[in-house]
Amino acid sequence: MVLSNYTLNEIDQQPLLWKEVFQQILSDRKNIKSFLDNIKANPYTQVIFTGAGSSFFIAEMVASIFQKNTGLNSKAVSSTEIVTHPKQYIPSDNKPFLMVSFARSGNSPESVGAVNLANELNDNTKHLIITCNKSGQLAQFDMTNEQLSIVLPEAANDKGLAMTSSVTSMALVSILVSNIDEIETQEKQVDIISEIGSNILLEYKNILKEIARKKMDRAVFLGSGPLMGVAREAHLKVQELTNGDLLCKFDSFLGFRHGPKAIVDNNTMIVYFLSNDPYVMKYEHDLILSIKNEQAPLYTVGIGNLAPKDAFDLSIEFSNNDINEQYLTICSLLPIQLFAAYRSMSMGLNPDSPSKSGAIHRVVQGVNIYPFNGNS
Repeated sequence: MVLSNYTLNEIDQQPLLWKEVFQQILSDRKNIKSFLDNIKANPYTQVIFTGAGSSFFIAEMVASIFQKNTGLNSKAVSSTEIVTHPKQYIPSDNKPFLMVSFARSGNSPESVGAVNLANELNDNTKHLIITCNKSGQLAQFDMTNEQLSIVLPEAANDKGLAMTSSVTSMALVSILVSNIDEIETQEKQVDIISEIGSNILLEYKNILKEIARKKMDRAVFLGSGPLMGVAREAHLKVQELTNGDLLCKFDSFLGFRHGPKAIVDNNTMIVYFLSNDPYVMKYEHDLILSIKNEQAPLYTVGIGNLAPKDAFDLSIEFSNNDINEQYLTICSLLPIQLFAAYRSMSMGLNPDSPSKSGAIHRVVQGVNIYPFNGNS
């Protein structure tokens, strides 16, 4: 089995890193609150959360949470879409606009391009930049009262190919920022997810390593609401670290019924990311029981709070009932990050650099950003 120099350590460090991230936001709460209060002063401000690849999946995880917590109209749009079709996403007529950019390196051509296009097309654009690299292009933009840049601790700047601790840490920053008015009360939630993460690392590593050795050719990841963003990130993590050998799909619980459910066979692993909202859980449990009774997947994993243990081959249950649903997005990813790394190593790959052909890189290469002609 090939060993990992970075990836496993970057997965393992997350419970402690989340606490460090909280302390950073807490110490900077005055600046963050001032910036956000200025944004919220105009309730018609449109907010776009953006990034490329995993950074965009963070946006999908947190945009609806930010909207719920702040009352601002928020949505997730990938920087790859903004670069090709900027006028479809950047508000016209200089309407108040906040672009929230996630970036591990801050050097992705699309991420930098999206920020530049927003400035070019809307004079009333403000930026919240959340990045892990203090030397990246996004972090180096001139600081003005129109921009707030939050650079995470250096440990969050993953050295491995796949984003792991950078994903959960940047997502956590966004959730904490949206709760900045009551930031002190959020420490309990961060303590809870840190404890859950530590328990996952302590109790489930060996069994996840065993599951990673199972013969399977496809994996499905399902989540509802913000947890669908988690499912999408999980599917990419497994595909990246297995060099595309394990084909993956993601969907919502209800969306999966509308055709994609046909993919399930006896070589399929299904991972359910479970809400702890009793209303949402009704829909989730209906699908889980339907698949259990009608189809025969190879292996099923339930991850979350109040998981019905008897419905899964493996139930990773979060025993603390005090966790707020929004924080499930942070700790739910950890088991699948472990699975992906172990699967990679069991295949003889190095999860730090699993691409045999060199087709994928830590920072995307070969993307040209062209001058915008104003017509798209």
